[in-house]
Amino acid sequence: MLKNQKLQTQSGASLVEYALLVSLIAIIAIVAIRTLGNTISQQFSRTALQISG
Repeated sequence: MLKNQKLQTQSGASLVEYALLVSLIAIIAIVAIRTLGNTISQQFSRTALQISG
């Protein structure tokens, strides 16, 4: 019984670690997309202004 309980505790800890890792990756991805999105948008705007005028 003790071995089974220890296995469940380790499994629960692994699940929490994976959830934290996925959350961190998601936050990094959102920040990168927002930053790159603004930069690319500004570049398109400058290019459009140069083409039109």
